[in-house]
Amino acid sequence: MTGILDSVNQRTQLVGQNRLELLTFRLTGGSQRYGINVFKVKEVLQCPRLTLIPNSHRLIRGIAHVRGYTISVIDLNLAVGGKATTNTNRCFTIITEFNRTIQAFLVGSVERIINMRWEEILSPPDGAGKGNYLTAVTNIDNELVEILDVEKILAEIAPISNKMNPLIVEEINQVRKDIVRRVLIADDSAVARKQVELAISSIGFEVLTVKNGKEAYEKLLEMSRKGNIYDQIALVISDIEMPGMDGYTLTAEIRSNSDLKDLYVILHSSLSGVFNQAMVERVGANLFIAKFNPNELGNAVKTALMK
Repeated sequence: MTGILDSVNQRTQLVGQNRLELLTFRLTGGSQRYGINVFKVKEVLQCPRLTLIPNSHRLIRGIAHVRGYTISVIDLNLAVGGKATTNTNRCFTIITEFNRTIQAFLVGSVERIINMRWEEILSPPDGAGKGNYLTAVTNIDNELVEILDVEKILAEIAPISNKMNPLIVEEINQVRKDIVRRVLIADDSAVARKQVELAISSIGFEVLTVKNGKEAYEKLLEMSRKGNIYDQIALVISDIEMPGMDGYTLTAEIRSNSDLKDLYVILHSSLSGVFNQAMVERVGANLFIAKFNPNELGNAVKTALMK
């Protein structure tokens, strides 16, 4: 298991090709198979010694000291509605870095890494309900694999404010009043979509939301058939990881379409890594910002309006 991420640098070559690699795992006492994007994973370890913290959130099993970091360990089984994990000695922790934080998820077992195309990753079925923790599903070896909306879990543990600094709001209101105040947001996480929507709405913009890059591109094509796209929308704010079509591929498709090629595109992602800026330049996105800071998002919108 210690060498499972040794070739992570080679995996950056997948980015921009609408591909990803999933690390699959199962929770304690359960048969359901889950997956997480390898780019979110820093390390996989046998569960280290945990220290209990009084008055901590009920989903936090304890904290662990790993390579100089003090990391909260989240009981993923409990987070998705199962029973609390009792015997952690036989469990693993998946240490992740995204949304500007490092955290670990307690799981029962870790299996393998699977190379896939984003077209094979599907949005969860409509019948899953609003309270579910799924952001996507796929099929591997004739078995359903669920991809959890980890951003939703983290938001429940540590809610993030979507309020923007009033000074930034005022500055945005003074910039290019002739530009249409409408933004297209693409994100597969319901929590992330709502965070961005509330922040953008607070500065007086109309918001259009879609669940993935494919829906975003189809929406833009539909709008362009009705007239000049630049009279209908100011910019696109897109996640990177999305079923069907990722944000890098969406950006590349926009740049290759003569009716859309000059749209301002902000990639807004929980993914961390040094490859992000290089990929932004490679596919032609205007800007990359990490989730989620409403003031940084506001400044990014201001920059877009000043172009």
